[in-house]
Parts: sequence; structure tokens; C-alpha cells
Amino acid sequence: MKLFEYQAKEAFSEAGVPVPEGRLVQNADEARAVADSLGCPCVLKSQVLRGGRGKAGLIQFAENAAEAGRKAAALFASPHGVRKILVERAVAVERELYLSLTLDPVQAVALFIACAEGGVEIEQLAAEQPEKIVTVPVDLDWGLMPHHVRELTFGLQLSGDTAKAVGDIAGKLYRVFRANGAELAEINPLFITKDGGAVAGDGKLVIDDNMDGVRGKYPLAPEYFATQTEYEAALEGIPYLQFDGDIALMCAGAGLTTTVFDLIHYAGGTVANYLEFGGPNYTKAVEAMRLCLKNPCKVLLVVTFGTIARADVMANGLVEAIRVLRPSAPIVTCIRGTNEEEAFATLRAAGLDPLYETEDAVRRAVDIAAGRIA
Repeated sequence: MKLFEYQAKEAFSEAGVPVPEGRLVQNADEARAVADSLGCPCVLKSQVLRGGRGKAGLIQFAENAAEAGRKAAALFASPHGVRKILVERAVAVERELYLSLTLDPVQAVALFIACAEGGVEIEQLAAEQPEKIVTVPVDLDWGLMPHHVRELTFGLQLSGDTAKAVGDIAGKLYRVFRANGAELAEINPLFITKDGGAVAGDGKLVIDDNMDGVRGKYPLAPEYFATQTEYEAALEGIPYLQFDGDIALMCAGAGLTTTVFDLIHYAGGTVANYLEFGGPNYTKAVEAMRLCLKNPCKVLLVVTFGTIARADVMANGLVEAIRVLRPSAPIVTCIRGTNEEEAFATLRAAGLDPLYETEDAVRRAVDIAAGRIA
């Protein structure tokens, strides 16, 4: 689960990582009042789950409270779905660093990644100037040791109070990383202030929200999702992504779904949504179809391969979904696996023409979407 910046900074602050003084607002009047209370200049940071906020104009500086109110109003009215803004007092910055912790799946270690140039796109820098990247692996069983911190600050060519401040933040960032079962804990930029201190100018935190102690701490909310339909799918526990094509997908499992996705594109079609109708969700046909039909699709393609998730159960669910939802879009099916003979009989009795091969089902769906067949 990817957290918003304000949530990441709350976790950082609880661990003792210094963050700029700030408050969360939900309208322009609140932004004006908070800017007046904190003092200006201040920074208005749109709380959206995307990178490149600065380049997109979603981070604005204000010299006074009135300007903060005006700029906040413009951000809330922008097409980027801004629902909350973090208003922070501006920090007197001497320089910026990059600091993050992630997992190295090959070595099975936590990996510090740091750079003396903060506020940059670290992936591009690593590709073009890898010598500027400092990496320090940390064994997850032994945990963070003093020599890890020294190696990190030495690699960044830090000394004195600045090295101590950055080293202290590195230790606290590691505690946040481990306590939340995180995949990523990132500070970019890490401000170095004129007095040699360090402050987390930004914060990213991607956590395991199923971990003990974390579960339930961040309830699902619409602002975590690009569309209302994706939010509704998450509440049902159904993996779902929204696209803008013609063919709505109900497929069993991530591997099969992505394969069908590719086959559709190879055949010249376009996908309206990605939806996994399998695993623990193979009895949720009505809910899955309801989500698919929220798209302006021209055809609904159902492709499953059921072993533990039985084909006959999925076919019965599909027929029930048709009875309840009465879809106007044509339906193409290829439901295979355990008890597939019973599944085929059920589908035929409902007026459907079950196909045996995924490629045939994809071609039929693409032809229907293109208007080549009815």
C-alpha cells in the first residue's frame, strides 16, 4: 500500500525523523488560515499518489496567506483529483540529498540507496551517472549496525554535525521501514539546513498493510484510487484496473489475465479493464460483472482456467450475474478446468456459446468490438 506524503511524514515524525512544520487542509480557506498561522513563505503540496508533482505544478510556493489561498483554490480545481493539500512552512535549505531504503530481492537484504544530489529522478541518475549512487546493504536478520551508517555518510562525503544528523535519520528511517514491513521508505529531498541539521523535505512510504500492527491503520478510501470503480473493487477484494478500451475482461488469475490482455492487443483490440475473477474471488461473478459493466465496453470477455476454482462454479456464477444484471453487451466465454463439461452445459443452457481455446475467444471478442461480427 502506497501512502500519501502526509501519512509517510506522520510515520517518520513518530520515529523521530525531523519534518517541516505543516498541517493538512481540504479547502482554500483552510489553506489561507494555516499559512497565516504557520508563517510564510510556505509550500503547498498536493496529496496525490503520483510522482513528478513538482513538474506537474502540484507543488506551489506562497509568499503570504492570501497567495496560499489563491494557489490552493487552483490546485483543488485542477484535473489531478487533489482532495487534500499539505501546507508546510518553508525550510532554509543549504543543500539537498537523496536517501531511501528498499528491498533487494536477489540478495534478500534491505538496501540503503543515497545520493549527494537530492530532488532528482534517482532512476535516471542511476542509469546515466551510477558513480554518484551510494548503496549499503543491510542483513535483515542482523539489522542495522553502526558501520552501515558510517559507510553511508562516508559515501555521501559528509562530516561533522551533518554526518551525525543524516546518520541519525538513517537509523530512524530503518526502524520505520522494518516496523511497517515496507517495500520502500524514501526521503527525496532530504534537506540539509544552514545550521548543519537535516529535515525530511518529502516522504514516500510503501507498506505491507496486512502486517500485524499495521493492518487497519490506513483504511481504504477513494483518494487512494484513480477511479471510483477501482475503489469499489478494492472494497470487494477484487484486483481491478481501469483502462479506456472496448473489451471488458473477467479472467482467473494474474498470469492468465495479463496473457489475455496481450493477446487482445496482438489481435488489434483494446482493453477496457483488468479484473481477476479467480482465486478467492471465483464465487463473486455478480460483483465482478457489475464492475466490468461500469465501463462503456462493446463486449465482455470471460476467460478462466479453474482447478481449485472450479469451472462449473464459475459458470453458474456467470449465469447468475447475467440474470441479475442483464448486460446489453455481448459475452464471449472460455471457461476451462475442473468440471468443465458441466460448465459448458450450464453456459449453453443460458444461450451462450462456450469456446475451448483462449485464442479463439480473444479473436471473437476483438471481431465483435470491431463490428465485424454481431
